[in-house]
Amino acid sequence: MDVDAIRGTAAGTAPVPLSVLDLVTVGNGYNANRALRTSVEIARLAERRGFHRHWVAEHHSMPGVASSAPAVILAHLAAHTSRIRLGSGGVMLPNHAPLVIAEQFGTLEAMAPGRIDLGLGRAPGTDGATAAALRRTDRLAEGAEDFPQQLAELTRFLDDDFPDGHPYARIHAVPGPVQGPSGRPPIWLLGSSGFSARLAGVLGLPFAFAHHFSAANTVPALDLYRDSFRPSAVLDAPYAVIGVSALAADDEREARRQTLTNALSMVRLRTGRPGLVPTPEEAEAYEFSPLEREFVDSWLSNVISGTADEVRAGLDDLQKRTGADELMLTANAHSPEARLHSYALLADAYGLPEL
Repeated sequence: MDVDAIRGTAAGTAPVPLSVLDLVTVGNGYNANRALRTSVEIARLAERRGFHRHWVAEHHSMPGVASSAPAVILAHLAAHTSRIRLGSGGVMLPNHAPLVIAEQFGTLEAMAPGRIDLGLGRAPGTDGATAAALRRTDRLAEGAEDFPQQLAELTRFLDDDFPDGHPYARIHAVPGPVQGPSGRPPIWLLGSSGFSARLAGVLGLPFAFAHHFSAANTVPALDLYRDSFRPSAVLDAPYAVIGVSALAADDEREARRQTLTNALSMVRLRTGRPGLVPTPEEAEAYEFSPLEREFVDSWLSNVISGTADEVRAGLDDLQKRTGADELMLTANAHSPEARLHSYALLADAYGLPEL
């Protein structure tokens, strides 16, 4: 596999390639249609300004997040872009049969050859009850424990190379190699702990870490990935991306107002009250309990926000501290305009060219 399909090139004054992580957030007063149109606008802006890739994350049963079907969204984004890499950040493999994922991403690769990434996670992307409905079982731990076997099965479907005598030897993921020589999406492993970090290293795969909600584990996980890494046909050296919650605005106050909306969303999600992303006015008026305020302060400490120059400085520092090979920015805010404006401001701050 061409490693250029994995490694990006830094643009402007950015220390490493910059990319987008899209949760397709839905703010109070908006709907999923508007959120999906915003995703297209962000992908077009990212492509025009030299961001390396745009990934969509799988979530379920969350009113404020409209990314329950990444493959469908990626097909839509592929139809509205021509160069930027598109991928899943990620597909939660235990929620799906490996053959289905191979078919979906083989189809995406046929639609946008050489532009598709297949990022895989082992978490459910939701609460336990919803995960049970998705998987049609309440034995959820088994799905996570079986992840290496599911990954191996998916890889064989993508490569169409089950050995003779295997029960699936005569089953083919279509579109795929059975139709003739073709490319296939590179597989990435995603994680917020050490499990996927070690597995990605042992298999010689690229790794993406969820710094935006597991910041304390970032450096240990990246160290584990690098220490475990074995060169493979995919990579001769480790390549690590970190997802970062970063929001730039015209001034610090507006940045704080916008990031507080996401913090309140997370409070409600963690206390079993998920909903649409609240407005800045609603978030400012909300009376946080002491425990909620403690959570919010902790959550916001991992968000890089402020003016474009302040966010750029924070991102540069984070990259130096972690040695990340790529920064994947997620701009979570109430309004589509705030999200778009953040990416535009950061593109300007780093001097990313208009392509």
